[in-house]
Amino acid sequence: MTISVWRYSHLALAVSSFLLLTLAAVTGIILAFQPITEKIQPYNADGFNKLTLAQTLPVLRKTYPGITELSVDANRFVQVKGTDGQGKKLLAYIDPQTGKVLGIPGKKSEFFDWVTALHRSLFLHEAGRFFIGITAFLLLLITVSGTMLIIQRQGSIKRFFTVIARDNFFQYYHVVLGRWSLVPIFIIALSGTYLSMARFGLVGKAQKLPVINIDNIKSAPEKPAADFAVFRDTKLSEIESVEFPFSEFPEDYYILKLKTGQIAVNQFTGDILSEVKYPAAVMFTNLSLSLHTGRASIIWAIILAVASGNILFFIYSGFSITLKRRANRTKNKYTAADSKYIILVGSENGSTFRFANSIHQQLIKAGEQSFLTELNSYAIFPKAEHLIVLTATYGLGDAPTNAAKFAALLTKYQQTQKVSYSVLGFGSYAYPDFCRFAYEVNQLLSHQDWASALTDIHTVNDRSPAEFSLWAEAWSQQAGITINGILPETPGVKQELDTFVVTGGIAATRNDGTFSINLKAKRKLRATSGDLLAIYPANDHRERLYSIGVIDNEIRLSIRLHADGLGSGFLHRLKTGDKLRARTAINEHFHFPTGAPQVIMISNGTGIAPFLGMINQNSGKVPCHLYCGFREQASYGMYQNLLEESREAGKLDKLSIAFSREGSRQYVGDLIANDADIIAAVLKKGGVLMICGSLTMQKDVMRLLETICITKTDKGLSFYQSHNQVRTDCY
Repeated sequence: MTISVWRYSHLALAVSSFLLLTLAAVTGIILAFQPITEKIQPYNADGFNKLTLAQTLPVLRKTYPGITELSVDANRFVQVKGTDGQGKKLLAYIDPQTGKVLGIPGKKSEFFDWVTALHRSLFLHEAGRFFIGITAFLLLLITVSGTMLIIQRQGSIKRFFTVIARDNFFQYYHVVLGRWSLVPIFIIALSGTYLSMARFGLVGKAQKLPVINIDNIKSAPEKPAADFAVFRDTKLSEIESVEFPFSEFPEDYYILKLKTGQIAVNQFTGDILSEVKYPAAVMFTNLSLSLHTGRASIIWAIILAVASGNILFFIYSGFSITLKRRANRTKNKYTAADSKYIILVGSENGSTFRFANSIHQQLIKAGEQSFLTELNSYAIFPKAEHLIVLTATYGLGDAPTNAAKFAALLTKYQQTQKVSYSVLGFGSYAYPDFCRFAYEVNQLLSHQDWASALTDIHTVNDRSPAEFSLWAEAWSQQAGITINGILPETPGVKQELDTFVVTGGIAATRNDGTFSINLKAKRKLRATSGDLLAIYPANDHRERLYSIGVIDNEIRLSIRLHADGLGSGFLHRLKTGDKLRARTAINEHFHFPTGAPQVIMISNGTGIAPFLGMINQNSGKVPCHLYCGFREQASYGMYQNLLEESREAGKLDKLSIAFSREGSRQYVGDLIANDADIIAAVLKKGGVLMICGSLTMQKDVMRLLETICITKTDKGLSFYQSHNQVRTDCY
């Protein structure tokens, strides 16, 4: 499986750093609680942020004549050093407004000191600091590459925080937590990298000390400290420490160490003797230390702890995703040149391979020669009879990395024999371009002379087992070989059959062999028009699916009788009052779009049944236009009365009928071509086109719609398909 540059980089960085990163994350979680335990101590002073040095220093100097230093730590606890009134050593936390002692600094926790040493240097001194610095830098690169992967997945940076498809547990939360943890983890990585660079002198300059000309120091005019302008203008919250004059000689002075620099202040006049601004690198270092340790805020410390915990989850989930992706790879028993069934997969994260493997293994077990590979490995397959494409869509309608070359390869390699194809798209309605790439692949294959559609394109939302099974049933019916839609790790569910009674119908007396049949369920009908009826004509595993219309709580089917047809022959032999066992399958994709401003329905005679039910149920009178093709007027006669009644009731706005064997001999495509402008306008306004009937009819109509979309809307047909504006249900 091809891996994108960003995914490969993300994985390589994670593998190369996971041991040290795990250690750093574990110790980081522990150390995040150090500032929390410190900040809950009762040493806070009321009004701290408003206090100035003019309000504080005179009080402390009077209360403690022997004070030598005042310092403010990261917790905003004010600490003084010196001697008290009795000449005893003074080291205490105090209230800066009153000088009251609030507590005595305790001994630092040996446990936190031990963890800090491990976190910073692995007990290896400078060598250990180097390795930790490299780990922080690798985490920075992992964060960047992970961000790029999310942007690629979401399709644009604007959709970064929009809803994502729910993959398996690890994959889903790897992305979800990654988005919410992005900022704190980026800050952890960037600040850790910067601190390491500062440690080794790679950034910043040495701090300069104030230079003072002692001879120019004056002792007059003397002012009270409370009147010093610099003290009035400097808040206590801006201070790191204040060194008091050691004596009353002019040569001794205050030294204010601020967060931005140092100031020397004359103790008599309040004049600024010297001022030095710290270089930006020093402030960046202090900021990095605060951000990296959480010492400035309990909330930030908690965020850092959670982010560090998420790093551990990312390491575990990332390896789990990688191992699962590798486990999805298949070793082919047969070569591509010898295989009858070719399964091509497009998948960005590997999940689609699970479904492809299920099909592949079932075909092998049935004694068939099957070959599974990625779409980028498409080539000439000399013995292929069936091409099965399972593909996801990446970003906003783009091809997965391992399918990006398929369009070019399809043009380059033309199969030399007729091949049937079936396309199954995987995606999520959470994204606006649902399965768009799958629709594009289906469109590309429909233009190949050697390719013929075995089934209509199917889609699977959020890896729905039911929708996967629906495709498997349709493919099995057409291919004549049974596969089921149950993944190996998914337990099978026994299908429950209902009893239906034949209440009427019209026999196949027409030249085209078309007939209709009405069925009533013995119990409450749990289906609506557009759903499917699954019957088992031979009372075995062989299943046949038919699109249904629901009118007056009865199922209406429209069927063409085929020579030796298993399903059509069985239904044709039924008489009024007969019973059959069958089940209904929900086909939500093909339900009537009540929210659409306008609906256009396109069918031939065998596809009209679901539209009859939808039109009948159109109580909201959504504007509808039905295009339908029959061979002759007599075939249309089976449905004429019902359609005319619906038009009179306002449930059907316009009805366009084509007869291929009578009159002007038109096909349904001719009707669409004549109304190309109308159809383009409906699509532009957000209307919905629905197509039901034979695959041959669908192929012709889709080619015509592609031309209409490109020439009249400037957008391809796949755009409207992926936005659920073009819906098909053809067999």
